[in-house]
Amino acid sequence: MKAIYFLLILLFGLSATAQKTQIHYLSGTGADHTVEWDFFCSAGMNSQQWTTIPVPSCWEQQGFGAYNYGHVPFDKRLKETGRYKHQFFAPTDWKDSEIQLVFEGVMTDAEVKINGKQAGPTHQGAFYQFSYTVSDLIQFGQNNELEVLVKKHSDNASINHAERKADYWVFGGIFRPVFLAIKPKTNIQRVAVDAKANGQIKADVYLKNHLKAHSLQLEIADMSGVRLSSFEQTELNEETRIEGTVHGTHPWSPEFPMLYQATFKLIDKQGKLIHQHTERIGFRTIEVRANDGIYVNGVRTKLQGVNRHTFHPRYGRTSSKAISIEAVNLMKDMNMNAVRMSHYPPDSHFLDVCDSLGLYVLDELSGWQTPSYDDEIGRKLVEELIVRDVNHPSIIFWDNGNEGGENNTLNDDFGEIDIQQREVLHPWQDYKKTNTVHYIDYSYLVNDGFSQRKIFFPTEFLHGLYDGGLGAGLEDYWQRMWNDPLCAGGFLWVFADEAIERTDRNNQLDTDGNHAPDGILGPYHEKEGSFYTIKTIWSPIQFEKKYITPDFNGQLTVENRYQFTNLNQCRFEVEWLDFSGPDEQVKNKAIVRQQTHCEAKPETKTIVELAPQNDWQNFDAFRIRAYDPYQRLINQWTWPIKTAKAKAQELLISETNTSPQLTEGNGQIIVKANQTTYIFSKVNGTIQRVLKDGTTIPLSNGPIFVSQEKRVSKVSHHSNQEQCSIRVEFENSDYFQWIIGQDGRLNLEVAYQPVNNCSYAGITFDYPEKEVTGLKWLGNGPYRVYKNRMKGPDFGVWEKAYNNSITGYSDYIYPEFKGYHSSLYWAKLIGKKAPGFTVYAHSNDLFLRVLTPDTPKGPAKTQLTYPPGDISFLHGINAIGTKFKDAENLGPQSQPYFFNSKKIHGGKLMMNLTFEF
Repeated sequence: MKAIYFLLILLFGLSATAQKTQIHYLSGTGADHTVEWDFFCSAGMNSQQWTTIPVPSCWEQQGFGAYNYGHVPFDKRLKETGRYKHQFFAPTDWKDSEIQLVFEGVMTDAEVKINGKQAGPTHQGAFYQFSYTVSDLIQFGQNNELEVLVKKHSDNASINHAERKADYWVFGGIFRPVFLAIKPKTNIQRVAVDAKANGQIKADVYLKNHLKAHSLQLEIADMSGVRLSSFEQTELNEETRIEGTVHGTHPWSPEFPMLYQATFKLIDKQGKLIHQHTERIGFRTIEVRANDGIYVNGVRTKLQGVNRHTFHPRYGRTSSKAISIEAVNLMKDMNMNAVRMSHYPPDSHFLDVCDSLGLYVLDELSGWQTPSYDDEIGRKLVEELIVRDVNHPSIIFWDNGNEGGENNTLNDDFGEIDIQQREVLHPWQDYKKTNTVHYIDYSYLVNDGFSQRKIFFPTEFLHGLYDGGLGAGLEDYWQRMWNDPLCAGGFLWVFADEAIERTDRNNQLDTDGNHAPDGILGPYHEKEGSFYTIKTIWSPIQFEKKYITPDFNGQLTVENRYQFTNLNQCRFEVEWLDFSGPDEQVKNKAIVRQQTHCEAKPETKTIVELAPQNDWQNFDAFRIRAYDPYQRLINQWTWPIKTAKAKAQELLISETNTSPQLTEGNGQIIVKANQTTYIFSKVNGTIQRVLKDGTTIPLSNGPIFVSQEKRVSKVSHHSNQEQCSIRVEFENSDYFQWIIGQDGRLNLEVAYQPVNNCSYAGITFDYPEKEVTGLKWLGNGPYRVYKNRMKGPDFGVWEKAYNNSITGYSDYIYPEFKGYHSSLYWAKLIGKKAPGFTVYAHSNDLFLRVLTPDTPKGPAKTQLTYPPGDISFLHGINAIGTKFKDAENLGPQSQPYFFNSKKIHGGKLMMNLTFEF
């Protein structure tokens, strides 16, 4: 009886398995799981010999063939080919099945044979899933040999123009997985689903041998398996429509990516299941309303998006689900709600992750600036694109090529194939209802051009390069775009730097000069400064700008920029903070945590009540962290309570010591106080040398005014038992004054008038870079800023060791050490041989400039002219441009400083600092 019982279980299990499509991988499943195949490369590295290669992979990353970037002319490329062989066993229980051999992606032409026989026509097109029915070619109960001849460059010229001539690295190989799909002879070939936000659903089901089936059933269940509705269709054809209304569903959106299971069952006349197929779907409605906007589930939306290539420094275009999850999470962490697939369809698991975590997707047919795919190959690839991707709720548009790379004869083909009738875009162009122009100047945003009524959303804007663009300029752009009802958002260029590990150069990273270091992230997804700028500007929670004064009542105005989320679904955490001094180990002290809540419907404002501590003015700052309904950190904001002057006075406790002594000689003014010796120039009053306990601290040659050269009119000094002072006056009545008291600290007071329309303003000193090992400071950090990229850094105590990273170019250590830092309270420069020094600001809103970032070769638009010297204290700093735009074209924040001395009390900018050695 036990034997019969187990036999029944075994037979039932085999039957259940046979009713579903079995997936049998011949390759690995991704970059993190590969299978060795036999391989022969025709030319380049390690060619002309049979060896093995992991599949899937790009063969260059396994040490074969040759590297080339897409800009290289075709006649200068090595057009290598690769021959693959792999054996697989086909069990006899597959004999009565339909077997499809599926390739998820091969670059670029693929000729496939099974046991020496052609599986079908050579497939052309790198980024598209294709398959062959190979049931008649397989030998059951024994090993079978799969052979694939891959050509890196296509025999079809239009494919080379669309895919191989582009602004990205060009690879070759079977770079996506290969598998067998085993189905019953009577089966569901595929399904195409259209599920609307109101619960209405229709599906086109494509059947094989449909005359042997009696009915088709559709069951809708939530992701936990609870069935919501079921429908049946008994009139079957090769293409069968089944439809109905599902009650109790919740719409899909990036804010609430609700998913459901749609299970299709093919039933025979006896009521037995022949075959079943399950799709994961979302109910949502996309409308593009002419002269109005993009509506999702009846709500007008704005796309906060980024362009993304499928790329990894080690794997090239080969990816994995883990890489997709990481990428989408990083986008969500930047408060993005959209991604554009530039410039080809991604791996299907990337779309799966967009469905489940919530991102709008623009899915793109390849094409590059000149008309690309010819009519025949184009129609075939459009079909392959849509057949694979049609059911993803995340996809809201199809793109027909990039920047003029469309074939206009294909425009209507998308609608003929897509059951959802998604709109087609021509990225970079004014097309039908939309204007997706690329890389506009800020002035374009007034929308007074020739497309005033079109829905405007640039599918590429603010082109990054090194540390320029992306976050720089975004606040000005986004303010105009957010307030323009006809603007539907936009897409930044680009997600990550595309530096490849060159296997022919000892895995050295190569960005092909300035072609590929364009990312918000580094090549391994290191977070650059723009990451936090974008996160802050695109936060769906926006606090009104506010400085905390003694009259603060604990109320903050907050704006809800969500489309579907009430702020009562979010969580707010408040911290009241004390910050350490320069020599203390603990950075944040006396933390008091609270929770607060508020209610605001989407796109409305409200008041957040903080319930301050009774002694709240004794704290240094308070910080708010906001979390979305899934407990993802939306952003954090910190408001200083004390001014820089108040904090400096708190930390600078004076100790009475010996009276300072002032002497003169050899063109110098020398002051000694509390074991410290200061040497100043008698000609211009600048500090020349500092000695502490006999050790030289190499701060020198300052202060020098940076906005314009000033002529000294008078140098004077005064001393008594309390203090020594040295005053330097200039011809326009600007001045600075040194004051040394009994505590030995060096105080500096500066008053000056900067030149109008200056790029930066303040004072600077020399300090040799070779003597710097680190920095600790209280202010905004840890990332540097530019005039047009102020948001992102947060107020607190920060530390970082010296590095010489050039963003997107070398080292890739972030945050970078050199550059501008905002809202200085105090800073401790850590020296290598000498002990360095600490400086305290008594003036608000000062910038600290630490050394001069090295500049890579490339367009001057992202290169900055820094003030002279090494350590600067500034009232203003300059802006940075993008790859294609000079800074002055990026909006108000990118302009030079306007200074009218008659409209400023006293006509001078004031600065007070204390140096402690």
